[in-house]
Amino acid sequence: MDRRKSIKSILLGTVAGGLVVHGCKPEAASTEELAAVKSDGNHFGRTPEEKELIEKLNSEQFFNEHELATIAVLANLIMPPNDKFGGATDAGVPEFIEFMAKDVPDLQTNLRGGLMWLDHKSNTEFGTEFKSAAEEQQKQILDTIAFYDPEIPMNEHPLEIQFFSLMRNLTLTGYYTSKIGIEDLGYKGNMPNVWDGVPEDVLEQHGLAYDEEWLAKCVDQSKRGIIAEWDDEGNLLT
Repeated sequence: MDRRKSIKSILLGTVAGGLVVHGCKPEAASTEELAAVKSDGNHFGRTPEEKELIEKLNSEQFFNEHELATIAVLANLIMPPNDKFGGATDAGVPEFIEFMAKDVPDLQTNLRGGLMWLDHKSNTEFGTEFKSAAEEQQKQILDTIAFYDPEIPMNEHPLEIQFFSLMRNLTLTGYYTSKIGIEDLGYKGNMPNVWDGVPEDVLEQHGLAYDEEWLAKCVDQSKRGIIAEWDDEGNLLT
């Protein structure tokens, strides 16, 4: 199993809750919502206060061009692109992280400080900034901060490890709440199905059986679009 599939299986497994971003507000927007916000000036479904806040945040800029480029490189290392669905940058993850940094200011020091640490580490070891280093060099740096003892509370780990954990959570959250991320998961949403009644073996186990008249009226899939009607005495008509 490659790393991308491993990440996907983790998301769908029992630790999916770990993707909740440290300290994020429950109402924080997904990448899909942010795209809708930017394309729809009416901000459908938002309260006036939320609309005002979104417009204010979108008018501001926190990360500079160099930081955003570094975030893009890092996000693609965390969520490698593929030919079918693309990767983190295709999903708008850098823009999502930019928005989150403004929406949750408590994240700013950790994010900006971590980006500075990456460049310092890369310059010290390879003589170039992180985003310009070779991919193997970038991975070599990340290997020093990507793995940690889960028994130790995150806030007791070195700041660079806290930074990478936050970036990983933001990247996966941003990707898998985007249009292409949802397609990558194969999530179809609520889909209509066909119910043909309780299985016969279960009915037999409990000594029950369907009344043929009700069975024809209630479990006949050819009539699934017909709204049931009753007479004044509560008898089912159709």
